[in-house]
Formats: sequence, C-alpha cells, structure tokens
Amino acid sequence: MKHEIFYVDAFSNKAFTGNPAAVIFQHFDEKIMQQIAAENNLSETAFIENNHIRWFSPTIEVNLCGHATLASAFVYFNYIDNAATSIEFESASGILKVNKRSNIYELDFPKDNFQQIDAIKSIEIATGVKPLETYIGDINMFAVFDRGTNIKDIQPNFDEIKNLDGQGLIISSTDDEFDFVSRYFCPKYGINEDPVTGSAHTTLIPYWAEKLGKDKLHAKQVSQRGGELFCENLDNRVLIGGEAKIYMRGEIELN
Repeated sequence: MKHEIFYVDAFSNKAFTGNPAAVIFQHFDEKIMQQIAAENNLSETAFIENNHIRWFSPTIEVNLCGHATLASAFVYFNYIDNAATSIEFESASGILKVNKRSNIYELDFPKDNFQQIDAIKSIEIATGVKPLETYIGDINMFAVFDRGTNIKDIQPNFDEIKNLDGQGLIISSTDDEFDFVSRYFCPKYGINEDPVTGSAHTTLIPYWAEKLGKDKLHAKQVSQRGGELFCENLDNRVLIGGEAKIYMRGEIELN
C-alpha cells in the first residue's frame, strides 16, 4: 500500500537549509513508524492522525519536536486545508497550537522549567570552551557562553556530551546581528548536531527574554545548515516562528 510523504525544510525559506523533517498524515504500528523513521534517516519523522502527532528519530520516539511540528503544520496549511490559519496538535507534551501568519508558521509551546547547576567543568571538557553559566531543564542541559565566544567554531566532543545529564546539550550566546544564537547536540539519540531545534527554544526564549529585558527576540541557530527563528516570551508559553520550504513530495510503499 502507498502512503503520501512530505520532506520539508523547517525554519528556512530555501532548500538545503533549515532542519529537514519527514511528515506523514497517518499512524501505523509503533514498530513500523520507528522503521520508517530509521529509513528516512532524518532527525525526526512526524506521524499525524486525527491531529494526534508523534515524532520519531531514527532510533527512538521523542516527546517534543519543534521543527517537525512546524513542518507538519506547513503540510496541513498548504496541502490539506488551504483555508486554515490555525491547527492544534495533540501530543505527549500536551496541546500544541500552530498559527499561520503570512509566510511565518508560529509554534505555541509550553516553557521549559530549568534551574542553574554547577556543570562548568564538564561542559568545558565537552566543548573545549569554559561557559559562563550552566542549567538543567526538563529535557536538556543548557550552557551560556560569553558574547566574545564564537559558538559556531566550537568543536564538541560528542562522547563527552553523551555523559552529560539530560537528553542533549544547548549552547548559546548573544550576537551582534541577532538577539542570541545557539547550537544543539544530541548524540544520545543518534543526532550529533541538530540543524535547527524548535524545542530547545522553550529554554532559550525565557532565559534570554529575562537577560535582555525584552519579550520579542530574533534568533539564529548557527549549525552548518542554519535557521532563523522569530520568538516571543509569554507568561507560561513561548511562540517560536519560522518559515518552511517543501523539498520533496512522494509516496512510500509498505507491503
């Protein structure tokens, strides 16, 4: 049987940038969904049925994924219901709303709960650079670096990152062009570096909103592919906006 599949570059308006995700508007047996995600070999494949969204990396199901949610909304608005401007997905992380505002797809996500910890030395070993502050959130560890640190040039030790607490490691600093820049590493889940990570911004947005004294923030994830995000800090939630670009539309065939 054939099933439609979309490859979408999220948080970008041109091919070969942003974060690619596969989107299938159908659920299958959990084992089959994991096998499809492994075959796609993208950081995440999203499966949606009756607005219930699930995300699978090549090795494991994850509880929250920003870029694949944005990609799913892009497919819904452009290929399923052209008149719609809002959709709510049910997920393991609760209700996730996405609004379409012109060419921007805006994720409405819950804020992360994070607290400062003393992990300066272990982060320095993992990144080769001493951070200013370190935090642990519900999902990830988070390290803040000095403005003079070019985090794009950091060459992480992925074996050391695997030994850190949390699912992955977010690193961030302020920037001359953007309010803040970041990178995200998740070797525990088979993703050494994620190109653009919407879910990481549930930590980054409230942190930088407080530090910079502003609720609307312009951010960039400075991975090799790179991606741009338009962010807003709310009371208990954050808005994470970005563009998206279709790369491929086709069919998978399951016997």
